[in-house]
Amino acid sequence: MSAAPRRVFLHIGLPKTGTTYLQQIVWANRDRLRTAGVLVPGFGHREHLWAALDLQERPRLERRHRDAPGAWQRLVAEAAAHAGDVLLTHEFLCGASAEQASRAIASFPDDEVHVVVTARDAASVVSAGWQESVKNGSSVDLDSVMDGKAAGGPEFSMRTWDLAGVLERWTPDLPSGQVHVLVMPGPGAPPDLHWRHFAQVLGVDPDAYDVPTESVNPALGIVQIETLRLVNRHLPSYSAHDRGVWIRGYLAEDLLARQPRERGGLPEHYRVRFAELDRAATRIITERGFEVLGDLSSLGVDDASEPVRRAGGREPGTVSAEELLESAARLVADIVADVRASTGDVPPRLRGKP
Repeated sequence: MSAAPRRVFLHIGLPKTGTTYLQQIVWANRDRLRTAGVLVPGFGHREHLWAALDLQERPRLERRHRDAPGAWQRLVAEAAAHAGDVLLTHEFLCGASAEQASRAIASFPDDEVHVVVTARDAASVVSAGWQESVKNGSSVDLDSVMDGKAAGGPEFSMRTWDLAGVLERWTPDLPSGQVHVLVMPGPGAPPDLHWRHFAQVLGVDPDAYDVPTESVNPALGIVQIETLRLVNRHLPSYSAHDRGVWIRGYLAEDLLARQPRERGGLPEHYRVRFAELDRAATRIITERGFEVLGDLSSLGVDDASEPVRRAGGREPGTVSAEELLESAARLVADIVADVRASTGDVPPRLRGKP
């Protein structure tokens, strides 16, 4: 009797569907997963990011790091040398074209490839995705994104936020049993339910791994997002590394995260479009018979106003000039305090002057 084929799990996103939470567990428990027979190749999360972009043949990839080009093939080679199951995970994989997705699957010709898609309703994905783009340096407003403009790169666009489109590009050649849709749990669900579903797909015991007890990648308030979006207009062109350190890390997740926050939402006039996106995704999942873990009904809705209520919160266009001024003033005060603490009593540009 022949042995079962090795399984290769490609967790392709979508962005803003609990991927940071799941990846934090995966990388923190990498050795335990290896003991359980699941290899997570590469040196860390960043190499999986590089691999996702390398697969998509992104130009100027070497600007991120000299080792970024060729990252996809390095992970494939490491996986090939492992006898057991393999997991690759990054949400930017979902931006691949149909040809690139087919090539990714064909990279493992002797293996049983499984595509794992984490999902939530379109309104929530787009709202959170646009806010994430601002945290990564974008100054594009929400209406422009809805009109088709990418907010800082293809990974921040409807291309990666449209669940039906992602499934159509990634799954046409896979048996239905090798496509797993994990619907992000809603409020009131056990905090580790998303991980339990993910572990079930991998075939590992969810209780054998350490999981975060606090929220990861928290959202900013809508006033702070609009403040940062306007600040981004005046910043120079930063490298991906500097955007991560100074805009996302320092301005957003350190300074602006200290301010009182009010959840952002989406304008009501987008409700029909989001309902259509949710129905299209539900249709392909149901018709193809993909495995679903979680509540699929949270994607397919009958009431066209429901998607906007799910991403409920304050619309960006309602933020006033007074609120922006107050947020910006607090931001400047915090920056001045940090500069003074790190440089002493003399501002850097005044050093050496009489």
